Amino acid sequence: MAAASIFGTIAGAVKDQSKVPLEGATVTATNADSQANRTAASKPDGTYEISDVDPGVYSVTAQMKGYRDFTVSSLEITPGSKAVADITMVPENNFPQTTQMPSGFWRRFAQAYKDDWHPIAPPGPDPPFRGDPAPVSNPPFPFTVWPYGGSPVIGQPNTMLPPLMAAIYNGPGGEAWQASKIQVYGWADVGFNVSSSNKGKFANAPAAYMVDPNSIQLDQAALYIERVPDTVQTEHFDWGFRVTGIYGMDYRYTTSKGVFSNQLLGQNNLYGFDPVMVYADLYFPQVAQGMNVRIGRYVSLPDIEAQLAPNNYTYSHSLTYVYDCYTQEGINVTTKLSDHWMLQTGLSAGCDTALWTKDAKPTGTVCLNYSWRTMQDDIYACANSINSSKYAYNNLSAYYLTWYHKINKNWHFDTEAWYQYEKDVPSIFGSVPVETGANGAWCAPGEQACFAPEWAITNYVERQFGKHDTLSIRNEYFDDIKGQRTGYKTRYTEHMVSWNHWIGSTIVFRPEVRFERAYNNAAYDNGTKKNQFVVSGDVIWFF
Repeated sequence: MAAASIFGTIAGAVKDQSKVPLEGATVTATNADSQANRTAASKPDGTYEISDVDPGVYSVTAQMKGYRDFTVSSLEITPGSKAVADITMVPENNFPQTTQMPSGFWRRFAQAYKDDWHPIAPPGPDPPFRGDPAPVSNPPFPFTVWPYGGSPVIGQPNTMLPPLMAAIYNGPGGEAWQASKIQVYGWADVGFNVSSSNKGKFANAPAAYMVDPNSIQLDQAALYIERVPDTVQTEHFDWGFRVTGIYGMDYRYTTSKGVFSNQLLGQNNLYGFDPVMVYADLYFPQVAQGMNVRIGRYVSLPDIEAQLAPNNYTYSHSLTYVYDCYTQEGINVTTKLSDHWMLQTGLSAGCDTALWTKDAKPTGTVCLNYSWRTMQDDIYACANSINSSKYAYNNLSAYYLTWYHKINKNWHFDTEAWYQYEKDVPSIFGSVPVETGANGAWCAPGEQACFAPEWAITNYVERQFGKHDTLSIRNEYFDDIKGQRTGYKTRYTEHMVSWNHWIGSTIVFRPEVRFERAYNNAAYDNGTKKNQFVVSGDVIWFF
């Protein structure tokens, strides 16, 4: 009787998009832990086989002249087993142009939807990353690279191809548009909620974004104009920019004091406009393994969640996300030190404050990121706001730690914790005036001002079902120790279950149920209830 093999085998076939076998592709299998690799070449029928492979988790990359690299990640090899990794390769510079594309802009725009071109990625496999491949698929998840938040990622290809740009690329001057790398796109996001709270326009607070109870609303209509620098290549300097504006109820959670802020801070309008991102990117490939310098107004670096609807796992947001820093204005430098380490440093005017306001404070940022197991685990530590923390409009000192972990091809989770504070915060029981648009603190009796800290932790558990569906489970704990963030001195818990479903390739439906509780003081329904139950959801349409 023959002894069982202690090795495994990786096999598959390499073909083009038309399912034609490709001969001569180099296929490399790399062990996630030891980084040892084995190679093979595809045969005339496109097949390949790599035998006597040590057990472990592997990534398999195919390379062939004239084609984009293609990577299959998280392939598990066990003793005596054969793992199949089939590969579909796409020609380089494969723009989605076709002789069947109708003439006229609106006809081409309609054809882009008919052809099911996805707003996040063009047809075929993604072009290569420089470093480890993306840990989760996009779509149906809203992003693929950890950490997310507002961080630029060195070595990530730009695969954005929305229907609007597909129509432009296939019209007169399309080649010039492609060469410029400038893209224009956006979305409309409409939400609804049915809540146990009902006493006024903002009765769902301290929950946010869906603050207006028992209503249907325009959450955000967004328009992007951008050029993304090519950070995969390491040969030459490149540049980019982004100008983003949103209109809707969500402007309430992106507003920076001094930038159209009277809509919120002066008039408390339910709807408004905000130019949430206006920045330039300068990419220097010769510094370490690539350095990106971002100058302007940008989304704050840390966080699992994001203000822009398609970049978020779910419709609603955790309290952990709602009560920290949204945007900053200044300069931020992201440096890829190696395939495992990323360093970020920056200087800004502080949280949600324009450079020219009296509330602006010199604020430093230092963040360090480490990933391992071919990016299936990632730790991100970020001192996002290092400053005097003296009370002003949202003058936070804030420190974050986030862990991302991929369990297998269907499951992953994300956990974030932060601690933040302000000093000399006026007491709500004293005579010192409170800053417009900010809260005072529940200081001890007799104190005119006090130190106001808070801390929070939230966890997402994510399950993927095919190419169109994901399940999100969120649990969090939030302690507003002096009530300075939410207006109520209390501890909170929040629990949510959400379903994310793609309808075709340009519409996303995200229903959810959410229960939250305030333990020390009634905080919901304008301070009358300790519990709140909400059924809500939204629909995002991309263009």
